[in-house]
Amino acid sequence: MNTDLKQYCKENYELMLDTLRELCAIPAPSHFEHERAAYCKKWLEAIGAKGVYIDDALNVIYPINCDGSREITVFVAHTDTVFPDREPMPYFDDDEKIHCPGVGDDTGSVVALLAMAKYFTENNIVPEKGILFVCNSCEEGLGNLKGTRQLFADFEGRIARFISFDSGLLYSVADRCVGSHRYEVEVLTEGGHSWGKFGARNAIANLAEIVTKIYNIELPQKENSKTTFNVGEISGGTSVNTIAQNAKMLCEYRSNDVDCLAYMEKKFAEIFEAARSEEARVTVKRVGDRPCGNVSDDEIEELRRVLAPLIEEIAQHEAVFKSSSTDCNIPLSLGVPAICMGVCVHAGSHTREEWLEKKSFIPGLELAIRAGLAFSGVTK
Repeated sequence: MNTDLKQYCKENYELMLDTLRELCAIPAPSHFEHERAAYCKKWLEAIGAKGVYIDDALNVIYPINCDGSREITVFVAHTDTVFPDREPMPYFDDDEKIHCPGVGDDTGSVVALLAMAKYFTENNIVPEKGILFVCNSCEEGLGNLKGTRQLFADFEGRIARFISFDSGLLYSVADRCVGSHRYEVEVLTEGGHSWGKFGARNAIANLAEIVTKIYNIELPQKENSKTTFNVGEISGGTSVNTIAQNAKMLCEYRSNDVDCLAYMEKKFAEIFEAARSEEARVTVKRVGDRPCGNVSDDEIEELRRVLAPLIEEIAQHEAVFKSSSTDCNIPLSLGVPAICMGVCVHAGSHTREEWLEKKSFIPGLELAIRAGLAFSGVTK
């Protein structure tokens, strides 16, 4: 099987590059994945996939033998990118790498997932307990994992394991999830003319005080945990000669430990409350909530045991396990074993300088298919 599979991966290399180029030309900010979803559905149907559909969350779902099964294996790659652009972004092929914002995170993984589904379809591989191939929506930022939440609502109690393609290295695996809370914070004041009303409360200054206090939080220290915070966007004000009446920011904190996440929630709440006064109204809206995990290490170990030797054989590198914030946060919080793996090599995620190594598609696709066969209980 391995010889035939390696040949399949080589034979489909050019198809994967063509698919990557076409997908990269379709902008897909979170909540606006309509065109990419339609493309993926059409692509799957063209290679003979039956029963493909797009759900209410813009997930593209290709089920094989899932009717009645309560032990479904799910493979996903997300179609949205972190960039807000609604027009095609610059795409450049230098023969070794593809350069394009979003090319690796996670467009390259979507391409590998499609090619993996093609292998299962063309070889009539039907896992006894069912498999779902899902090009899912809203993984990035304020997408708040909408696609995966919808998937687990629609297949409640029927998913046995969940594997996400979303890593920049073939040997890097996320087996623990990083939870996060994200807030939109707005400060509103009376404001006024910078000369005539000098001394009045300035919303930007008040917001700056909040930011300063956030960056002075003493982070929790707990073994085998990591906790972070960030202020990612700030806007507000009217003009240089106006005392700002409004200022707004997006901020977050993250942790791979549920107790540390709760600690940060308390600290942020204290800071927001202290900023409120008669002269300054502070409104806080939680716009993102990614839960921490709730799965025993023994259950995750079963996934590691299957994947690690495949990685070492194909990537020629020992598997490296880490924490990350991915679609796996949802299944792990629900007690479903989940793991996030790489199927192509890329770097520069969440920057305009992002690139993907073209030749990594060949071993990446082999890893994806062999993981798919192993996790879904297929011997071939």
